[in-house]
Amino acid sequence: MALLSINPATGERIRDYPEATEKEVAMLLGEAACAQAGWRRVAFSERARRMRQAAAILREREEALARLMAEEMGKPLAQGRAEVDKCAWVCDHYAENAESLLSPEPVGTDASRSFVAFPPLGVVLAVMPWNFPFWQVFRFAAPALMAGNGGVLKHASNVTGCALAIQGVLSDAGFPEPLFRALLVGSDRVAAVIESRGIAAVTLTGSTPAGRSVARKAGQCLKKTVLELGGSDPYLVLEDADLEPAAETCVASRLINAGQSCIAAKRFIVVEPVRGRFEELFVEKMRSHEVGDPLDEATQVGPLARRDLRDDLHRQVSASLERGARLLLGGSVPDGPGAFYPPTVLTGVAKGMPAFDEELFGPVAAIVPVRDEDAAIAAANDSPFGLGAAVFTRDLARGERIAAEELEAGSCFVNAAVKSDPRLPFGGIKESGYGRELSAFGIREFVNVKTVYVK
Repeated sequence: MALLSINPATGERIRDYPEATEKEVAMLLGEAACAQAGWRRVAFSERARRMRQAAAILREREEALARLMAEEMGKPLAQGRAEVDKCAWVCDHYAENAESLLSPEPVGTDASRSFVAFPPLGVVLAVMPWNFPFWQVFRFAAPALMAGNGGVLKHASNVTGCALAIQGVLSDAGFPEPLFRALLVGSDRVAAVIESRGIAAVTLTGSTPAGRSVARKAGQCLKKTVLELGGSDPYLVLEDADLEPAAETCVASRLINAGQSCIAAKRFIVVEPVRGRFEELFVEKMRSHEVGDPLDEATQVGPLARRDLRDDLHRQVSASLERGARLLLGGSVPDGPGAFYPPTVLTGVAKGMPAFDEELFGPVAAIVPVRDEDAAIAAANDSPFGLGAAVFTRDLARGERIAAEELEAGSCFVNAAVKSDPRLPFGGIKESGYGRELSAFGIREFVNVKTVYVK
């Protein structure tokens, strides 16, 4: 079988990539394991030199890589450039900090010397999605490689060109070529790869069903997993919020990557005293975003990655309207080729509607009216997901309390959109997964936290 790359703006086929045979997969995994056995003994300074070179190559190729993303999954060029630049940042961050983050930690005991060491686990299988085809990979690869691990990338089939481009960046940066490889197989073959003796651990970013499947197989094999899954991030707008910047931030978070982000704002939980004004501002700003060809510099919102995803999103919108939500903007499938969907705003959204209960992976905003702060917090937490959340209020102490103590999510922001940052841990709770990426917590996920005791 072949892995198909289709331009979501036009529906035209870009390229077919042949799937790897079982023999080719076995050879790739064996070579990666052999390369990692040598790489784990390479000094941090040398690992860092190559990681900085990877950052430099990313910056040199920024334009070409942004264009590749636009063609394969519909990301507007400006957003693609920003994604590549962020990948370079995470490479530089771990090149600078990995050695200190993994330095042995002395512990006082009755031994003459005792400490905790952090040696690598081996080769990590990364099962990655199409929505941020470079960032999702580099936020795993940079810390994993700096820790001394190897990597095998099973990327989403529609961004196979991106997967091979990432492999090329790391190879050209001087990493041993078998150490990090793109594995061209379909999702139905992931379980067999997990079973391989050459795989030590698995990380997945994707849907909750995909996470369950990978966790089940990895659990059977007793292999460590980190899962970053779906989200239905609530943004709370309280009565003392500064509504103009709040609406601006909420719209920007909802429309980034055409709304195809696990940590995009999805449910806007607004207290009644300011709901009317917030809706006016929100609709005005949603309407102002330019939808179009991702290769056009003026485009702010490109197509969804596939037509079937667009159709699923429209089904969720239609079902929510049938159950009592009201349409303020958008909500119709446009004529013409491609997988486009207009910026859409629903209000009167409540539990029992897909717009409240499910993840909306596209440019659709759900406004949830509530009575007061307590009701807003209850609505925010009334979700199977727990990836990110935000609260908007002029009272910073109030916002900090709600973010730190009340909201059930892995990342909680005050007066700002939820985002990932190499310096901060990133991940979710509940059905949004477990484990952490980035920061010290992320680089220590795929190491052996080893006690060493010397009498």
